[in-house]
Amino acid sequence: MSHVMNTYARLPVTFERGEGAWLWDTEGKRYLDALSGIAVNTLGHAHPRFTAALNDQIGKMIHCSNVYQVAGQELLADKLCALSGMQEVFFCNSGCEANEAAIKLARMYGHNKGIEMPNIIVMEKAFHGRTLATLSATGNRKVQAGFEPLVKGFVRVPYDDLAAIEQVASHNLDVVAVLVEPIQGEGGIRTLDIAYLQGLRKICDQHGWLLMLDEVQCGIGRTGKWFAFQHTAIQPDVMTLAKGLGSGVPIGACLTAGKAAETFKPGNHGSTFGGNPLACTAGLTTLNILEQDKLLAHADSLGQFIRKGLADSLQGVNGVKAIRGQGLMIGIELDKPCGELVKQALAQGLLINVTADSVIRLLPPMIMSKDEAQQLLDILCPLIKEFMQS
Repeated sequence: MSHVMNTYARLPVTFERGEGAWLWDTEGKRYLDALSGIAVNTLGHAHPRFTAALNDQIGKMIHCSNVYQVAGQELLADKLCALSGMQEVFFCNSGCEANEAAIKLARMYGHNKGIEMPNIIVMEKAFHGRTLATLSATGNRKVQAGFEPLVKGFVRVPYDDLAAIEQVASHNLDVVAVLVEPIQGEGGIRTLDIAYLQGLRKICDQHGWLLMLDEVQCGIGRTGKWFAFQHTAIQPDVMTLAKGLGSGVPIGACLTAGKAAETFKPGNHGSTFGGNPLACTAGLTTLNILEQDKLLAHADSLGQFIRKGLADSLQGVNGVKAIRGQGLMIGIELDKPCGELVKQALAQGLLINVTADSVIRLLPPMIMSKDEAQQLLDILCPLIKEFMQS
C-alpha cells in the first residue's frame, strides 16, 4: 500500500470476501466478525436480499443530484421518521457529516434567537468525528492533537453529570444545545443512566436548548430498539445516524423535530452525494430487513447471551473491571491496556477491537447466530484469561 496515505495502523490481513458473520482473507483463512466494520455491517456480509436490492438499483441509477427530487430520499425519510418520531431528515455520507449538520443547525438556531456566539455543551471522552468542528466537539486529546486551533463554541463537561450542566446553565447564557452520545462507543462502551437522559431533556426544555443525540454508533437497532433514546421515554430535538444505516454503503442522516425542525432553509446546507439513490436503497433495505426478520429482538437476546457468557466465564478473573453494554454493543473493561489482544484474536480467527486503551469492544452483525456467538465466547474468554495472567 505504498501510495495509500499512512493514516491507519493496519493489521496484516486483507479480506477477500464475506458471508453472514464470516470473512475470508486472501489466503483462504476464515474469521468470525465480531466488529462489523465498527458497527457498520448491520446485516453481515453478502446478505442475499440486501445484495439483490443494491444490484437492482445499480442497474437503474446510482447517483442523482439534489437539484432534483430523489424518490428514495422521501421513502427513507418517511421510514426513519415513522420509526423515531422525528419530523425531517437531511441526508449526507457519514457520521461526522451528520454531526456537522447538527452543529451548524444548533448555531443557526441560536442566531435565530439573537445569540451572537452560540455554545454547545459536549462531553468528556465523547467522539463525534474527525472534521474540524466534530473534532473540536470530541473529548479526546489524542484525536485533537496537532490540529489546533480548534473550533470555538463548545463547553465540555463530565459525562453523566447533570450538576455540571446545571452549573454551566447558571453562568453561560450563550448555550443553545447539548450534544451527547446515549452510549459512548469510542469512549469505552459507556452507557448512560436513563435518569440522566431524562434529566437532560428537562434541562434543555427549561432553557430552550436543543437536545442533540449522536446515535451514529448506537442507532439502527444495535441496542435492541431502533434508537438508543427509545429506552428512555424521551424525544430528542436532533438525532444523528450513520454507520449501520446503510449496512456498508456510506450514508449519514441528521434528523430534527419540534423546535429544531425547519431551521435549515434552501441554501443553508447541502451534500453532493448525500442521499443518492444507491445509498437510500441501502438504508431502506436495511431497515426493512431488520423489521421483517425481527432482528431488534434478536440483538437484545443475543447481547444478553454474550454478556452472560462473558460474566460466567470471566467471573473471578483478576483485572476484569466491568462487562457492560446494551444489545450488540458490548464492552469488557480491563485494568490495563489490552491492544495486543486484537492481534491475538486475529490469529485465532476472531475480529475484535480495543477502544479507550483498555476496553475490548464487540459490535457483532445483527444476523449473528447463537452458535456463532458461542464460538466468539469460546475464542475470546480464554484469550482474556491468559492475557490477565501474563
